[in-house]
Amino acid sequence: MRTHFKTTAAAAAAALALTALTGCGGGSAGGSAGAEDGRIQIMVGGLDKVIYLPARLTQQLGYFKAEGLNVTLLTEPAGVQATTSLVSGDVQGVVGFYDHTLDLQAKNKQVESVVQLAHAPGEVEVVANKAASELTSAKDFKGKKLGVTGLGSSTDFLTKYLAVKNGVQVNEFTPVAVGAGQTFLSALEQGSIQGGMTTDPTVAQVVNKKIGKVLIDMRTPEGSKEALGGPYPSSSLYMNTDWVNSHKDTVQKLANAFVKTLKWMSTHTPEQIAEKMPADYAQGGKELYVQAIKDTLPMFTKDGVMPADGPATVERVLKAFNPTLKNATIDLNKTYTTEFVKK
Repeated sequence: MRTHFKTTAAAAAAALALTALTGCGGGSAGGSAGAEDGRIQIMVGGLDKVIYLPARLTQQLGYFKAEGLNVTLLTEPAGVQATTSLVSGDVQGVVGFYDHTLDLQAKNKQVESVVQLAHAPGEVEVVANKAASELTSAKDFKGKKLGVTGLGSSTDFLTKYLAVKNGVQVNEFTPVAVGAGQTFLSALEQGSIQGGMTTDPTVAQVVNKKIGKVLIDMRTPEGSKEALGGPYPSSSLYMNTDWVNSHKDTVQKLANAFVKTLKWMSTHTPEQIAEKMPADYAQGGKELYVQAIKDTLPMFTKDGVMPADGPATVERVLKAFNPTLKNATIDLNKTYTTEFVKK
């Protein structure tokens, strides 16, 4: 999540439209404004993605409100744009991948995860049926066009790592920004990509529509360990460190709400979780959506605490291919805090 530090008028309009849709109050957009009266804006790297499900579920369960917060959830198709919104001060928090906190620190921007929602990426590399015979593992990435949500996004990061780990240089394949959902499905179906990295519910639709199959599955801690060599903390609530330090009461309330949701998720079935979510999130039908939740549930933590060896795995993965990070000294202790979730 690192490029294009500008927002288009169209994106701004879309965000405003979404603010009205979420029905959780407006509030001023500035990075420091609005928190005193409980108004918070959080940008999510795809509200309908199952990997970020705790954000909308916390709202649906009424836990933000119970903490006296008036939270507006905004959405961007890829986490890279979500990070841009945080850095430019348009929102107070982002629900996105933890790896961006390291990437930003290397660029002298101090951002930290305050609630770690997941200890596995929840990502899946899928291959189109048409390309299945020539793309059987990450060793075959060479010469291929591979879909990612956005250039500089976490799907882009992980695709590059899998390539390098398997002897393919990052300049030997072409990452293509295709988003998620329908745009990803179309790209796979039309052959503009041979494979790609995506999450549920898109994965469930790829398999259900029989246009592709799972190549590398990182939806569980076991799958993460096999592909990446350890737990890979991914979905998190991250915020500017300065803002966290000057709004500790508000951050504590946010942490309380999210941890309550994680505990609720760990004691309820995929069907019960799906029931609480907006109906339009089940794009491929309710049954498929329940399956998508079931397949992705193992990635989530139950307490919001960063797994002990998680940050080191993320650093090792990023340094394998990212020139910005390769020679940078990263203070991992500054990329996350467990202060709020442990309370």
